[in-house]
Amino acid sequence: MKTEYKIISDIIDKNSRVLDVGCDDGALMEYLKQNKDVDIRGIEISKEKVQTCISKGLTVLEGNAELDLKQFPNKSFDYVVLGQTLQAFVNPEIVIKELLRVGKKAIVTIPNFGHWKVRLNLLFKGTMPVTKALPNEWYNTPNIHMCTIKDFFKFSETIDFKIFKSLALINNNVSNINNSNLLTKNLFSELGIFLIEKSNEN
Repeated sequence: MKTEYKIISDIIDKNSRVLDVGCDDGALMEYLKQNKDVDIRGIEISKEKVQTCISKGLTVLEGNAELDLKQFPNKSFDYVVLGQTLQAFVNPEIVIKELLRVGKKAIVTIPNFGHWKVRLNLLFKGTMPVTKALPNEWYNTPNIHMCTIKDFFKFSETIDFKIFKSLALINNNVSNINNSNLLTKNLFSELGIFLIEKSNEN
């Protein structure tokens, strides 16, 4: 069981409607179905992974989140989850806006490119880092937008969404991120987990 899954599960209320965007092989969906009474669906770009999900009895559509979230009506889900995928999209700002249109709230997790191991790797080796959270080489990584926890805070101000809750994952330990400890969390956290919503709800 991933600590990340438990954190996401703890954030989500029971009896919620949930959409897992980029649901991969459905591992998070399975975890939420087993540990939380939720109505969960997924969208995944890989045909093979969609078939894997369906074979597990999960409800998953094949689609690209940048293009295909528009098929969902406004606020059709209580939560939309985007796990460690934001940095792989061509237009992250469009994806965030769509998440917050389709869902009342969104949970976004990001691998933190500001982690000290990443910085040291660049400083001393002069190469793009390969770590547990970032296992690919530069030439075969799906990540095209390198984002730190601090970047995500700035991003929220740029495209105007509210960070309702922000959590840092360090060696499977979870802690809150706030303005007073942002620099420290940005240096030591492997993963940032954010509960976000629109800044202005009409």
